[in-house]
Amino acid sequence: MSQTGPTFAISDLAREFDITPRTIRFWEDQGILAPQREGNKRIFTRRDRARLKMALRGKRLGLSLAEIKDLIGMYNSTEDETPQLLECLRVMEKRRAALQQQREDIEAMLAEIDQFEAQCQQELARRDAC
Repeated sequence: MSQTGPTFAISDLAREFDITPRTIRFWEDQGILAPQREGNKRIFTRRDRARLKMALRGKRLGLSLAEIKDLIGMYNSTEDETPQLLECLRVMEKRRAALQQQREDIEAMLAEIDQFEAQCQQELARRDAC
């Protein structure tokens, strides 16, 4: 099989990205990666490596599988990356808003916990005083 450029075995990518081969096979099952085969051996290209890197970044950012697939799929369609970049910004803005809302919700819950703890402490102090 002739390759133009470096290729990677599944173990190479697993080691580089500190993930399991099973994780790589998952991304393959989802259509993110499409390695070539030599018998049972998977041969990954630089394109596969870049797609895996984008998928893992999307996962770390909390994107859904559908969002990750959409963003990665956009890079196949055209040489002008402007639409992809605009869509990426839109997705990131949406994710940022969701995270900010979660932060506000967490702060409100922590304030409630603080208030409840203070009430419990006051009740214990009152009981000790009796």
